[in-house]
Amino acid sequence: MRGLRAHGRHGVYESERASGQEFVVDVVLGLNTEPAARGDDLSRTVDYGSLARRLAAAVEGEPVNLIETLAERLAAVCLAETAAQEVEVTVHKPNAPLPLPFDDVTVTIHRSRR
Repeated sequence: MRGLRAHGRHGVYESERASGQEFVVDVVLGLNTEPAARGDDLSRTVDYGSLARRLAAAVEGEPVNLIETLAERLAAVCLAETAAQEVEVTVHKPNAPLPLPFDDVTVTIHRSRR
């Protein structure tokens, strides 16, 4: 899933927490898709619509200082999926308060059950 957008109030500065800003999330899940494909059965894989809602709720939830912390929170949401064995999460903060022009600020983490 790439480009999931949600409004959050994460950041170190009070101004970031007061007004919030848009965060963009990419997740790549590692899972065995064979059981789901063999039976054409959604219950044996990840329901991406449901996962998207839970990820957005995590972004919109309790503020944290760092996008590294937010990425950990999002990885935990993904790994709560029974089928997911590993995840790569990238959190984009395109409106981060930097003193120079930039395109994006991102943090990418990799987590697994192993």
